[in-house]
Amino acid sequence: MPSSSYGPNHQEGSTAEAMKYIKVEWKHKDSDYPVAIYSELDEGSWEVRKVEVFPDGRYGYASGTESAGSTALGETPIPPLSEIASDPQFRPIEIAKQEFEEVWSKRRTAPKERPPGQ
Repeated sequence: MPSSSYGPNHQEGSTAEAMKYIKVEWKHKDSDYPVAIYSELDEGSWEVRKVEVFPDGRYGYASGTESAGSTALGETPIPPLSEIASDPQFRPIEIAKQEFEEVWSKRRTAPKERPPGQ
């Protein structure tokens, strides 16, 4: 899942009804990469907010107005969950808005992800 700023088709101020929330578990053994990625997606599947959770409990996060660590919003729309799931190292699921909001609310109090090399 690539990271960067809003894509060219992102619609700031998307309606809540059109939002979708996903969690992708990433199965690997590298502590430099997240093991869980939570994303809020607009109607075009562009990331609006994202939280990455690392194996040691550190968080990275990004939105249109803030970010921490190397976490950034995707440069392209997120593909369908079935496409993400076709790679066995990923386990994507749709989650409730409440679950996303709980993770998002922890972003400032959780240990922060450090950019590589720091």
